[in-house]
Amino acid sequence: MPNFNDILILLPELYLVAAACLLLLLDAFMKAEQRPLLHWLSIAVLVVAIYLVVGGQPSQPVTAFSGMFVRDGVAEILKVFALLATALVFVYAKPYLIDRKLFVGEFYTLSIFAVIGIMLLVSAGSLVTVYLGLEQLTLSSYALVALNRDSRLSSEAAIKYFVLGALASGMLLYGMSMVYGATGTLDLARLHMAATHTGMPHLLVFGLIFMIVGIAFKLGAAPFHMWIPDVYQGSPTAVTIFIGSAPKLAAFGMAYRLLASGLGDLSQHWQLMLACLAVLSLAIGNIVAIVQSNLKRLLAYSTISHMGYLLLGLVNAGPEGYAAALFYAISYALMGTAAFGVILALARAGFECEEIDDLKGLNQRSPWAAFLMMLVMFSLAGVPPLFGFFAKLLVLQAAIHAGFLWLAIVGAVFAIIGLYYYLRVVKVMYFDKPVEGTEVRLQGDVSVRLVLSLNVLALLVLGLAWGPLFGWCQRVFVG
Repeated sequence: MPNFNDILILLPELYLVAAACLLLLLDAFMKAEQRPLLHWLSIAVLVVAIYLVVGGQPSQPVTAFSGMFVRDGVAEILKVFALLATALVFVYAKPYLIDRKLFVGEFYTLSIFAVIGIMLLVSAGSLVTVYLGLEQLTLSSYALVALNRDSRLSSEAAIKYFVLGALASGMLLYGMSMVYGATGTLDLARLHMAATHTGMPHLLVFGLIFMIVGIAFKLGAAPFHMWIPDVYQGSPTAVTIFIGSAPKLAAFGMAYRLLASGLGDLSQHWQLMLACLAVLSLAIGNIVAIVQSNLKRLLAYSTISHMGYLLLGLVNAGPEGYAAALFYAISYALMGTAAFGVILALARAGFECEEIDDLKGLNQRSPWAAFLMMLVMFSLAGVPPLFGFFAKLLVLQAAIHAGFLWLAIVGAVFAIIGLYYYLRVVKVMYFDKPVEGTEVRLQGDVSVRLVLSLNVLALLVLGLAWGPLFGWCQRVFVG
């Protein structure tokens, strides 16, 4: 039976479960004209959850339910930014959802249930908790992708995501079963100790391979990236912005719990596997993005390349690498919300702003929108002094310090190649003439424009003053 301390440790998660259930009930009895109240309540729920995570954070790591749930510094920082990213998504999504008659309570409740899955996943202390958190996140995500039931593209994307996700979950579960068979434990702390003393090392490595497949799928790393372009393009943009931000933090948390906390002593085996995944992700993501004309697909392949850079940090297999990878995951979550936030703010009823050509001459029609998109593109490209530059620099440095100089060189080369398609978007906005008969301007109310501007400008501010955030990332790994 759980005791009071266990419940206290899980207070943010239990609060979100209760809040999501309450929002479901409110949505069932609300009239359509009262729906904006649900919107603001959902944002308030996330803000309170951030307070509970930060305010109730213990000074030392603690566990609950016999070690199945861990509350430590790594979980805290991931939860804070996952909740923050989701709150930004809610703010940006409202005008888009209203214009397309998708302004329904399911969007908010499913997103909150997905965040609960993220919070369970990043606090996992057992293989069972990892799987439960992952399934909570993915099942909610499948439903979100199919939110627009009248769209064939959304339905097709949801089916592809479901089928490939089920396959990846099966591989992950199979790998976990092999690891359990080799070590006799599901607890990650005990697994870490048992990994070096098992009498079946080959079975353990065999299970590790399948677990890395599951991690790579969740990250969207090549060659397990097939779902990302179709899901990004087929989903309503309000859903794409969520899938492209908060779950990436969960994927890092999942990789850290399984590899560092559980199988850290096998790093000599998984370092090279992650290095190969990183090279494939950098190559496929950057090269295929060059030929894209659809903005959402371009950002999808950009995501694949960014996951390659995140893997560079994990390859280090030490506190320096984990801190750099965590910093990169946070930077990408903020850049992802900003990029898709600009697209959402430019879209309107009957116009999705999904093609790169839709941005032609944007500077002449909406200079502030063009400036915001330019900052986002430069940050994604890693142009100094923006946030993305220092995130790339730190993971490259971590790879070099781990003895993977060749991998850092590959990362630097593909960063230069990636400049092309980011600068292409900037060129279209500033140097091409607007298409006659089109009107592309920032939509939404003052709150959307203000939050979006702050989100994008934060990329510049954090680029100039990235030290405190990176210091926080370092402290959670070195204590």
